[in-house]
Amino acid sequence: MRWLTGAVLTMMCAAGPIASAGPDYANVAYGPHERNVLDFYRAASAKPTPVVVFLHGGGFVQGSKDQLNAAMRDRLLQAGISVAAVNYRYATQASFPAPMMDGVRAIQFLRWKASEWNIDSRRIGAMGGSAGACMALWIGYHDDFARPGASDPVERESSRLAVMAVAGAQTTLELDVIEKLIAPSAARHPSGPAFFGVPFSESGSERARKIYRAASPAAYLSKDDPPAWLYYSDPDVNIPADAKAGTGIHHPRFGHYLRERCAPLGLVCEVREAKDFQDTKGAALEQFEFLRSHLTQSR
Repeated sequence: MRWLTGAVLTMMCAAGPIASAGPDYANVAYGPHERNVLDFYRAASAKPTPVVVFLHGGGFVQGSKDQLNAAMRDRLLQAGISVAAVNYRYATQASFPAPMMDGVRAIQFLRWKASEWNIDSRRIGAMGGSAGACMALWIGYHDDFARPGASDPVERESSRLAVMAVAGAQTTLELDVIEKLIAPSAARHPSGPAFFGVPFSESGSERARKIYRAASPAAYLSKDDPPAWLYYSDPDVNIPADAKAGTGIHHPRFGHYLRERCAPLGLVCEVREAKDFQDTKGAALEQFEFLRSHLTQSR
């Protein structure tokens, strides 16, 4: 089922069983909505630790922080990197930019908790699959959402990331770009109208085009952006014109599109495909190493 692909991609990039051990802090509210909760797994360390934030997949209409993979979680914890798994509002509850802004607030909340939870606030990265991957890149490339003069202390914190390592990411959500890059089916995912708050029948309007661009990670690139690693399990093949709506939503050409736009800016953007590895464990290990190297290197 296409709805579950985000979860599957996350597991493929972090092979192993679903996490079963309990977090140090469970279902902590980081915002006012019932889905604004996160779990925090604290790495054992006398010094403040980096953190990787897990953003789940599910087409922005389902999924949860429980999709966090145990094998990846444990590798990170053993490397001295704490892990946070985040729930955010579904598009059926609030359209864009609400899900993205929940991810932003979760990162700001973790920085606000830095002293209490032994977090190195300079070293926060993100991982996720499908919708969660798109969200991680959107936050990572976007300008800082910090509001120094805000009455809410959480909003005063930075939303910037140090690294992103994701699977099956949509790097642009501009429908005309997706149609040319991949196929019309990839631009007509069933969850699109709920996420954008605009029906496909109005996709040609100026209002819709502005929303599509505003939701696109590639629209925010700048020279000071963090390094990114993208993995795609789908093959790089042409999609038939009559393919089912949603087909191609995890196409590797999304990654190639982003890499081409990062290159002139000197940004690190590594794009990997299933054919580059003997199995999914190899992809998971490379994803882990990419996160580890950028979060634990000397500063």
